[in-house]
Amino acid sequence: MGRKNICKRLVVAAVGLCLGVAATASAAEDPSIPDALAVIHSRKSVRHFTGQPVSADLLNRIVRAGMAAPTAVNMQPWSFVVVTDRAMLDALAAGLPYAKMLDKAGAAIVVCALPDKAFQKKTEFAIIDASCASENILLAIEALGLGGVWTAAYPDPERMDLVRKVLGVPAEVIPLNVIPVGHPDGTDQPKDKFHPENIHLEKW
Repeated sequence: MGRKNICKRLVVAAVGLCLGVAATASAAEDPSIPDALAVIHSRKSVRHFTGQPVSADLLNRIVRAGMAAPTAVNMQPWSFVVVTDRAMLDALAAGLPYAKMLDKAGAAIVVCALPDKAFQKKTEFAIIDASCASENILLAIEALGLGGVWTAAYPDPERMDLVRKVLGVPAEVIPLNVIPVGHPDGTDQPKDKFHPENIHLEKW
């Protein structure tokens, strides 16, 4: 075997060892977190909370997951408002018809779309990218043993204006949703949404 082939094999082995160590370290960091597919299939819309607070560390991890979402041309046209103040949570609950569960949530994350930062400055791209970030947030919430639910502000003008007013969101920014975050009381369970008839192989 030539020296070049030996070196190549050593490099491959070293990379594999590093990846294995990294994966082990990641799992050891928080072994309670389930794998990605388990999280996806166990995710549910949680509307019933215990009222316990959510720590700043957990909220930071959730928002970081949101920022890891795919985004057109990596423009990242999003911003996030993290709300833990009880008076502000109650104000959002009072004004948003489908976010009444905020009264028992420990926090809320408001995902905002920024058209001016989006690819080609298009609102459509901003909404799509912020939606991807929202799904990452919901999955991170599930993975961390918490509960959350997407309550829409967009595209309803009155709901968007209410969120802007309560949180001081600029007029040019689109509040896409308000995601209550909290400790679930166990009432809400995942739904099996798999329907084979929705799958088309090769062509419609």
